[in-house]
Amino acid sequence: MRFIAVALVCALLSACTVTRIDRGTYIADTRHHATSVDSRVRFLVMHYTEIDEAGSLEVLTGPNVSAHYVVPDAPAIEHGEPVIYRLVPEEKRAWHAGVSEWQGTTELNAASIGIENVNLGPVDTPQGRRWQPYPAAQVDALVRLAKDIVTRYAIPPTRVVGHSDIAPQRKIDPGPLFPWRALYAAGVGAWPDDADIARHLAGRDPKSPADVKALQEKLRRYGYEVATDGVLDDRTRNVFAAFQMHFRPGDYAGRPDAESDAIAAALLDKYLR
Repeated sequence: MRFIAVALVCALLSACTVTRIDRGTYIADTRHHATSVDSRVRFLVMHYTEIDEAGSLEVLTGPNVSAHYVVPDAPAIEHGEPVIYRLVPEEKRAWHAGVSEWQGTTELNAASIGIENVNLGPVDTPQGRRWQPYPAAQVDALVRLAKDIVTRYAIPPTRVVGHSDIAPQRKIDPGPLFPWRALYAAGVGAWPDDADIARHLAGRDPKSPADVKALQEKLRRYGYEVATDGVLDDRTRNVFAAFQMHFRPGDYAGRPDAESDAIAAALLDKYLR
């Protein structure tokens, strides 16, 4: 009790610094500070929930899955600012990524912040599959949140990824309508420059076939878990599709084409030369 009283007085008066913390069974001396440290947070992972806001909060506060933040599709506004749900403190690990890999790091739960966006994802109708758009108010809230996170943790552009990027064999979220370009315009995440894409196309038809092994190698360098054996099997197609859904959402069939190859080359030139 005496320590608590002293600490409270110090905090109120800002006149002294607490260097000892009584934890009941021992005292922690905090006078010495290591410099060889870094943050747990090295990646930012985007998701969609596939259910409405109430259902999302129920599932994400349950026993099997969690995320650090949930961005509503229609955020409430308080004092002119959107309200975003924080479910897990950033210093703790949330269960959002599952079996995953990016840029050689596995088990992304331990090294990332996960953002779930309330969005139904793909809806199959008699007219075919349709994707729910992300409303402008939700995008604005997401941009504010993501920009704050990447700024505080100095997360590089190539480490702002979708669930489908880090787990392309089993996930397709956050989908082809996710606002990657809007995030990039706000300073969050990566995006290729049109001039670089054109330079790497070098006059080729964008839909002409590309060398499978060469594209595999580019995507592996960028961060994807993919074989580099030149075989266009289902696993490689899934990786190609995830990459296209992120950087060329108008066509994500997983075909190795010249435009995909040029986009990958442009990204490597810009961020991982």
